[in-house]
Amino acid sequence: MDLPLSSALTYGVITTVASVEDARATAERAEAQGWDSLWVGDHVAFTIPLYDPLIQLGILGAFSNKLRLGTSVYLLPLRHPVPVAKQVATLDRMLAGRLEFGVGVGGEFANEYAACGVPLNERGARLGESIELLRKLWSGESVTHAGRFYPLSDVRMLPPPAQRPLPIYAGGRSDAALARIGRLCDGWISYVVTADQYRAGLEKIAAEAARLKRSLERFHTGHLLFALVRNSYEEALDAATEHLSRRYAMDFRKAAQRYAALGKPADVAARVAELQRAGVRNVIVDVVGRPEERHEQLARFASEVRPLLGTRA
Repeated sequence: MDLPLSSALTYGVITTVASVEDARATAERAEAQGWDSLWVGDHVAFTIPLYDPLIQLGILGAFSNKLRLGTSVYLLPLRHPVPVAKQVATLDRMLAGRLEFGVGVGGEFANEYAACGVPLNERGARLGESIELLRKLWSGESVTHAGRFYPLSDVRMLPPPAQRPLPIYAGGRSDAALARIGRLCDGWISYVVTADQYRAGLEKIAAEAARLKRSLERFHTGHLLFALVRNSYEEALDAATEHLSRRYAMDFRKAAQRYAALGKPADVAARVAELQRAGVRNVIVDVVGRPEERHEQLARFASEVRPLLGTRA
């Protein structure tokens, strides 16, 4: 089975907004630079400050009626899916159907799960059941669900999302995560994988969908890409290592070498092209330099890297 992919490449930015004025400036800048989407991350407790993703997207949506807005990714197992279904359906309606809903289990942050009262070893099973329940609740019909974690009886949630159906994308790299995507999801948003790993991941997703004879009208293929444009690869690698090691509280140099797009514009474009050949159709840029150079970096990617990659969607 070949997954039904778009033919063109689109570009997003992973961002965070700390105020209404910040949201306004971020949305206006993204539109002016020709980005297609804005994305926000999610952690309840993390090594750096992070704001609630759904609230951020709601505020960003007030300042753009063009950009698609997404979560990359929302840690669904940390929450009960019923109130999440209500929040996400409301947000999609407020955004007039421009929501891109990516979900996942997060990294190995056991204390975050403990703080939310969720056993770490249940996160995959909870994610799978939550996805199934969200789809049922978004139908607008009465739902009775005999699940392991979230049993319901005769619950009808209105109004449904603007998108009917609202696609659900998921992150993850393990075989179990990829099988879950093939079984339940409408797209994959990858993270810290190479082009070869991405290609192999899509094959596993397609195999699971084919095994279940699951028909997909279109499959979203996104990738969160660490990127930094500098005068040389070495300069970019040093800066990316410093930033990412601080973010993840570990030595990230080898991972930056393996997964990030670093160096001159042509070097960065070459890494994006590798991912595109592997099946990526939405590149979500994560600037991994100093915070004060973020705006300059996004402008450089838009004006110096994107033109090297050909046509747009």
